Amino acid sequence: MTQTPQRSIKSRASLAGHPLHPVMIHFPVAALMALVASDLAYWYTHDPFWLRSGLWLAGVGAFGGWIASIAGIIDLVTVPRIRRLITGWSHAIVAVVMLSLASLNWLLRFNEPSAVLPWGIAISLVTGGLIALTGWLGGQLVYEHAVGVDVD
Repeated sequence: MTQTPQRSIKSRASLAGHPLHPVMIHFPVAALMALVASDLAYWYTHDPFWLRSGLWLAGVGAFGGWIASIAGIIDLVTVPRIRRLITGWSHAIVAVVMLSLASLNWLLRFNEPSAVLPWGIAISLVTGGLIALTGWLGGQLVYEHAVGVDVD
């Protein structure tokens, strides 16, 4: 079967033609995934270092993710072709749920560091799973719908 040529969907939140959302999201994702490792290390060692690192990783991941989401929201609401994609809305909804859990996780750690066991680690694991789902949906937007990709 022959594929029809696909037109790219330009990002409105871009700098010199480069979409900002995919540029900004890597660091928060790395922080939230490292948070899972930090929580597991605390569970295994009970070393308070992992509590402190977990607090910072949760904060960087949550706040950095919300900042990166601004660029994604700009594209979602201002680009009609993205707005028509179910994948775009699914990506946004899962990302909001994930960032809400990440924010709750940071707040939990900020108020009561010892609550990492069991609640912090549970939220970190669920957040990690949602990151995988959000990333997969984001990949669908890029590779199947050419969002932010110059294929012309």
